[in-house]
Amino acid sequence: MNPDFTTLNRDNIVAFLGDIFARRGGEEYLGEPVTMAQHMLQGATIAEQNGLPEEIIVGALLHDIGHFTSEFGTYHPDDTEDRHHEDAGEAVLAPFFPPVITDCVKYHVAAKRYLCATKPAYFARLSPASVHTLELQGGPMSTEEVAEFERNPNIEAIIHVRYLDEAGKRADMETPDFDHFAPMVQRMVDRHLPGS
Repeated sequence: MNPDFTTLNRDNIVAFLGDIFARRGGEEYLGEPVTMAQHMLQGATIAEQNGLPEEIIVGALLHDIGHFTSEFGTYHPDDTEDRHHEDAGEAVLAPFFPPVITDCVKYHVAAKRYLCATKPAYFARLSPASVHTLELQGGPMSTEEVAEFERNPNIEAIIHVRYLDEAGKRADMETPDFDHFAPMVQRMVDRHLPGS
């Protein structure tokens, strides 16, 4: 029997996300040499291998979940070319995860724009596909946007996830699957929704 995901709650959100990875994770990732699931699993694996906190690992694991906006129902009636996957992902995760994780999802695109504006060497690290999407996403931040972004209390975690985003594009990298990270994902849900 298929699980019932018509109503998401603290008890089925992790299974829902795992189901998306299983069914949709093999899809192409914006012209990169990895699939969507490989990309997110690589970021999470690199974070885990480097002993980063669980919220960074889970943020990296879920940062691009918004690319699967069709899984969440129609995101916006006036969607255009840029579906703002960062906003879509944050919207579905916000009821279940701490703000540090949802900020890593919501602002990982802004972090690319921020790093391109504040660290010129960062731009050289971008893949061709990431350079292309940078232009669609507004290019490097203005001075005013940089100042606003730096006010985010979770900026350090967001920047960590952004670097993991760029690192998770290796065609030859082996990773564990979503189930390896599922207990960690559930711990983040339980931290956000204690005893409910």
